Amino acid sequence: MRASDSERERVAERLREAVAEGRLDMEEFEQRLEAAYTARTHGELAPLVRDLPPSGTIAPVGAPAPAPASGRWAERIGRPATSKGAFAFWGGFGRKGTWTIGRRFTAFTLMGGGEIDLREARFEDRETVITCVAVMGGVQVVVPPDLNVEVRGIGLMGGFGEHGSVDGEPDPSAPRVIVNGVALMGGVGVERKRTRAERQRLKAEKAENAERARLEKRERSGRNDGDGRKELG
Repeated sequence: MRASDSERERVAERLREAVAEGRLDMEEFEQRLEAAYTARTHGELAPLVRDLPPSGTIAPVGAPAPAPASGRWAERIGRPATSKGAFAFWGGFGRKGTWTIGRRFTAFTLMGGGEIDLREARFEDRETVITCVAVMGGVQVVVPPDLNVEVRGIGLMGGFGEHGSVDGEPDPSAPRVIVNGVALMGGVGVERKRTRAERQRLKAEKAENAERARLEKRERSGRNDGDGRKELG
């Protein structure tokens, strides 16, 4: 059966998800993406996602596309806290991945270091206060680009502030995080940084746009050649 544009787009979206999840490398993604956009039938589309979970199936003609995910931040706010503090003495601590930060979180390091990664974290409340005390040590707070963050700490013979930047603006629906405290002969830094999956997704989108432009250029070139032959005839 002939494939429609919406079915090709659905397969392309699944491929984008797969490369963001690390199931496909960029080379294989680009090969499959080109095959998806040039596919004529369901039989050509199905193998492109057959080995990706959930098992790839082509929706029947006229089936509605899946609704886009909504409430990205809403589903991450209002969870019971799994951690409300961290301590490091001549060592280190880490809070990363999927975890839930309490509305009040205290981090203390003495001649040690720690990392608080909020890129995939959940939040007990819409406003979170992180108090960092670093004595001859350091605390790194990593946040997604669209999180609302305010830095209020001070550095005494040390540093306390936000560094690095990425494109994008804070999302009004995102939680508000206040980072305060003191760094004494140490440092507390807040960095906006995308996850590896997000970077892969953006890279995949860039590759997809380039592939679309190439195919459109080739199609226009084919039409122009056809028109030229008609005029000569």
